[in-house]
Amino acid sequence: MAHTRKPTMAITMGDPAGIGPEITLKTIQDERIHDICDPFVIGSADSLERAAEIQGVRDLKLNVITGPEQARNEFGTVDLLETGVEPDATIGFGAIQVAAARRAYSYIEKSIELGMAGRIDGVSTAPINKAALKAAEVPYIGHTEIYQALTGSPYALTMFNVHRLRVFFVSRHVSLREACDLANHDRILEFLGNIDTELKKFGFEHPSIGVAALNPHVGEGGLFGTEEIEHIAPAVEDARALGIDAHGPDSADAIFAFNLDGHYDAILSMYHDQGHIACKTLDFQNAVTLTLGLPFMRSSVDHGTAFDIAGKGIAQGESMIESTRVAAVYSQMQIDARAEASRP
Repeated sequence: MAHTRKPTMAITMGDPAGIGPEITLKTIQDERIHDICDPFVIGSADSLERAAEIQGVRDLKLNVITGPEQARNEFGTVDLLETGVEPDATIGFGAIQVAAARRAYSYIEKSIELGMAGRIDGVSTAPINKAALKAAEVPYIGHTEIYQALTGSPYALTMFNVHRLRVFFVSRHVSLREACDLANHDRILEFLGNIDTELKKFGFEHPSIGVAALNPHVGEGGLFGTEEIEHIAPAVEDARALGIDAHGPDSADAIFAFNLDGHYDAILSMYHDQGHIACKTLDFQNAVTLTLGLPFMRSSVDHGTAFDIAGKGIAQGESMIESTRVAAVYSQMQIDARAEASRP
């Protein structure tokens, strides 16, 4: 299928006290990103200029814009949209600062404004600091919560993408004890329905979803736990009755390795570390978090603000580059799928 157009991608700079400006600059200056999308930065000129100085970039060319339509889309020129929040603040590296958090939050708000207006196809977000957000009295704990709330989305699905693995999570930031309780029939069935809906937006006509077991050896017929018998298998059966191509539960110690060849289109893991360990062991640097269920694509690196190395010129940009690349690829899939669906 021929692409109708390249996606327009925003890159939010993240907390300017961390490595966000450095990895954002590395990303926007990577020619491979420009080959697959039209990227621009939502951030602050002073932070980008300081990142350029730290990295020894002497010919930084900024094109300050007020909207993505003004972008030059030329490799070698950084199209930059500023928000005007805390413009005179002096941001130091490696520390929680209210002004830095307010800037970072404003970048996110601007990306949502543009996404809701259909002016961007996706956004790749550099890290923010949860403690700084709290100090700035931002009423959300992190990116996913902000994007879901401010877009009014009914759900925000987290999907890990690494190589050919697409991994979803029944639960994420809760204790393991609570995660076991959340692996219940109704929640699993709801997730399978949402995953099926989101994958179809990428052009998967009948996506197949493998479901991981919770207990060792799929519970060994109830010897090692009954969740598979009482909750997981019935949820899979009910999903199949609804026309969803769900399979399992499959043993969690094998399902990820078996799916490196793309056996299933996606995997539903039962809790945070079950899926994270598999993906990060496969490729820590290139594990990318996608948020599905929003009106536009959103991706993020799977690391934090790295206050300990901010401003030292040693931050690696590979994760941010991969985050932006993956978001552009999935945005392109959505653009092409919509174009195909609209054809008579």
